[in-house]
Amino acid sequence: MATMRILSVNIDHIATLRQARRENFPDPVQAAAFVEAGGADGITVHLRQDQRHINERDVQLLRATIKTELTVEMAIVPKMVRFVQQVKPDQVTLVPEVITEVTTTSGIDVIKERARIKRVINELKKTGIRICIFIEPEPAQIGAAAEIGAQVVELNTDRYSKEIKRREFHLDRLLRAADVATHNGLIVHVGHGLDYLNVVPILERNIAEGFSIGFAIVARGFFVGLKEAVAEMRGLIRGISSATKRSDSIQGDRVEGNKN
Repeated sequence: MATMRILSVNIDHIATLRQARRENFPDPVQAAAFVEAGGADGITVHLRQDQRHINERDVQLLRATIKTELTVEMAIVPKMVRFVQQVKPDQVTLVPEVITEVTTTSGIDVIKERARIKRVINELKKTGIRICIFIEPEPAQIGAAAEIGAQVVELNTDRYSKEIKRREFHLDRLLRAADVATHNGLIVHVGHGLDYLNVVPILERNIAEGFSIGFAIVARGFFVGLKEAVAEMRGLIRGISSATKRSDSIQGDRVEGNKN
């Protein structure tokens, strides 16, 4: 497992706020500048087919302006493939997509969608895009992802984040999955539902190299500013020796806030 950990901040929620009033602000492209100033290694956006928050304009401007890596999450559909081939983000993360969902909660079924995903991977690799698959931490799914040409897997941490009483079970599951992925030559990322507190055990077990985190950072940014919120998370990810102290401090902020 690589020792250098990277943080890619998902800024979809800035666009969600913009779309709530159908205004042209707050602009996720402007937000990306603050995220980079806070020390993030990359920007992540989910371009949905209905463009309910991030739209094509956002992705195009982000590609033209950000200095770090751009990751576009997308469904395995032809129109999305054509668009990202033109924009050429650094990474595409393939995810399942359900129109009625609030957010993505489950990993893509690589075994079931094997043929479709392989075709998309082959098309995207022609333009030099790195391919990641958002996946459940299951050995069979990870093996299938490696076989069809993925370079990165993002292990779904949704159940880990929600099922607090089973956290040790899910940590062990993530660790085993990461070992299988590494053995198959895949880079390991994690994402979904991670925050300043529950990310610490994952860091302590050195499960992943990359972290995709959005909502927790944007939410904290309302109180401390987006740049500072990113800097705090980057500090956690880069410096595990101070992680517990930082997370305890943030937990203290929450407790004090609940008293008011």
